[in-house]
Amino acid sequence: MEKTVHYLRGYVRIKVWGYSPERFINLCGNRDILLWDIENHGTCYTMCISIRGFLSLKPITRKTKTRVAILQRYGLPFFVPRMKKRSIFVIGLLGCLLFLHGMSRYVWAIEITGNSSLTTDVLMDFLEEGGIACGSRKKDLDIDALEKAIRREFDVVTWTSARLDGTKLVIQIKENSREIPETEETAEQGMDLEATKSGRIVRMVTRSGVPLVGVEDEVEAGETLVSGAVPVYGEDAAIKDYLFCRADADIYLECGYQYKEKLPVAYQSKVYTGREHRIPYLRIGDRELHFNVRNTEFSRSDCVVNENRLQLLKDFYLPVTYGDYCYREYTLSEKTYTKEEAKRICEEKLERLMKTLEEKGVEIIRKDVKIVKDSKYYVLQADFTVVEKTGTLVSTKTESPHEENGLQATKEQQ
Repeated sequence: MEKTVHYLRGYVRIKVWGYSPERFINLCGNRDILLWDIENHGTCYTMCISIRGFLSLKPITRKTKTRVAILQRYGLPFFVPRMKKRSIFVIGLLGCLLFLHGMSRYVWAIEITGNSSLTTDVLMDFLEEGGIACGSRKKDLDIDALEKAIRREFDVVTWTSARLDGTKLVIQIKENSREIPETEETAEQGMDLEATKSGRIVRMVTRSGVPLVGVEDEVEAGETLVSGAVPVYGEDAAIKDYLFCRADADIYLECGYQYKEKLPVAYQSKVYTGREHRIPYLRIGDRELHFNVRNTEFSRSDCVVNENRLQLLKDFYLPVTYGDYCYREYTLSEKTYTKEEAKRICEEKLERLMKTLEEKGVEIIRKDVKIVKDSKYYVLQADFTVVEKTGTLVSTKTESPHEENGLQATKEQQ
């Protein structure tokens, strides 16, 4: 704070030498003239003093028979007169500050994290439909409404958070695997749990509802596993009514899974020549400027885009991107896969498939893999025996006895 005050008021660094510079320093202290950063150089002293204090030194220098010379000038009173000679620089600086202030009122980057089943493109399209995109005014954003809209639109989203960091909109979401959330409507009408695949039940834990199957039972796809209608019996052991609920159970089926992949025996391989052609570009908003110095065209080439967004601070982005298009020339060469190469490629694809199944919670207990070759293809055939969770919620097919009686009475009246 003290340095800021000195800078605003202005100060100078002086050199003091002569008959008695020590007495000079003492007299300045007696007259409340502030000196700081005092350094002794043997034959002289250097120190800092305010402009007002410097103008009061003449009587002291006469009395102490010392001489004073200004070494350097600091502060706003000295900076402003120099800037008058550089009016173009000052105008450019003010214009730059106004531009940055104007740009800070908009969103120029959107970051979405935490999504897995929902792709970023889907979420970006949803934001654009709601009028939120790069270039949106920050004051027009309703963060609370945006969070509620995302949770309302996507049932898989259980939690969301949105915030503005500089000119970047950061959206964080969390998902769950429940397909149909429980609501008052579904609780009243009841929800059954149906099998999504055919197979044999190996494990089963029921939390709510009435199980209609048991362990070791063979079930078909679409068959009701757990009913959401819980019967209420009367004294005569007849069903008087049903209490409807949302069926909830963990049911695991042992079922088969087949996978087939074809790999052409002959293929075209890219052979890069080493020739490249780069075209720098600058994109401001929706306009893109290309700086093609030389015109070079390749009959066959790949294009690699290197792009960077202009960023002044950590979260202060501007609507300016720059980079280049790199075209790499290649030629095509006819090749054929050897048996070892085909086996390696097929095994890599199979390994990726198995990893995907494991990530989904599927347990592979047996597998039978064959690679056969015909005239045109290597064919990978894989038969899996897996244990996976099954069950999807549907509206219950069981009707209340009161509804059945009402329906029957309506038919009799007709």
